[in-house]
Amino acid sequence: MRAAVEEHDPDIVVTDVRMPPGFQDEGLRAAVALRAERPRLPVLVLSQYVQRTYAADLLDAGDGTGVGYLLKDRVGQVEEFLDALTRVADGGTVVDPEVVRRLLRRHRDPLEALTPREREVLALVAEGHSNGEIARRLVVTEAAVGKHIGNILGKLNLPPAEDTHRRVLAVLTYLRA
Repeated sequence: MRAAVEEHDPDIVVTDVRMPPGFQDEGLRAAVALRAERPRLPVLVLSQYVQRTYAADLLDAGDGTGVGYLLKDRVGQVEEFLDALTRVADGGTVVDPEVVRRLLRRHRDPLEALTPREREVLALVAEGHSNGEIARRLVVTEAAVGKHIGNILGKLNLPPAEDTHRRVLAVLTYLRA
């Protein structure tokens, strides 16, 4: 993307957070790098999920003007999308209302939505225990542990990815809380 911007000098860049080759956060990283190199280049990033760190990284890049972060749901509302595109191109800042809500909540305890049992399961995951070991310690079935872990991942709003990757993200959230 960076080479294409260099070659074509666009008026605005619209990208997805997840881009080839890895479909992780390549689009966002490219957008942040472009804003560092060209602080006045308008950039609108689209994302499937609310990811606070992605939004914060983008909003912190460049000089704070001509930047937007929208959930892909907004793209289906053509008038809203075109309005956001125009505002970003004109130097404004557009942030999806759901992203704003999540950014404002980021100082709250991310584990507050978890039940005591879910916190207990997450603590055991953080200690490196397998589902089978957790089940034996808590005297429950492995299926029950799996259900708790699924609830934990959902309540922590972790984006769909490899299960192992999501477990690591859950543990990091637990350790930071």
